[in-house]
Amino acid sequence: MPLNGGGCQVQNEESLVRRAQQHDQEAFAQLYEEHFDKIYRYVTLRIGNEMEAEDVTQQVFLNTLRSISSFKWRGISFSAWLFRIAHNQVVDYLRRKKRVALPLDESLADSDSNPQLAAEHKLDIEQLLLATRKLTEAQREVISLRFTSGLPTAEVAKVMGKSQGAVKALQHSAIVALRKALSVADDEDK
Repeated sequence: MPLNGGGCQVQNEESLVRRAQQHDQEAFAQLYEEHFDKIYRYVTLRIGNEMEAEDVTQQVFLNTLRSISSFKWRGISFSAWLFRIAHNQVVDYLRRKKRVALPLDESLADSDSNPQLAAEHKLDIEQLLLATRKLTEAQREVISLRFTSGLPTAEVAKVMGKSQGAVKALQHSAIVALRKALSVADDEDK
């Protein structure tokens, strides 16, 4: 049963993309609504600033609107194509800002009515951010796409222009490096 639902979803997305390629504004608006949150989360994690991430995400969709007519259904899904545009936009942004690792806004952390839990949560986020700075750019990219944006390995491979095996190896090495960095930070806190 889930396969049929997934097939319908792909057919629906394909129909929306085809309509958007024919300059159907309603179809593009629906694609925007369906993908905005995932793209925004991906961009926010990569650049670390919510307000700037909003601007970059808007630019991703402007670029998508300008180039949607060039999208072809040849072994790459629309979402993978869209994440590739987002990736390129993030790279351009980081190049312009000449920053590699930026701290995340504290506002990304959920506010909590319990001050102790909120403080612990903030500390956990800070430790995770410090740990991710020890990863390579490719490792950060794969972690962001896989876990923040929720893309399957095959989609991540297409976005990054790598094989699925390379993505799995990167993901594994990133997780090992994160565990090591977090355990070192935990030992230092004791």
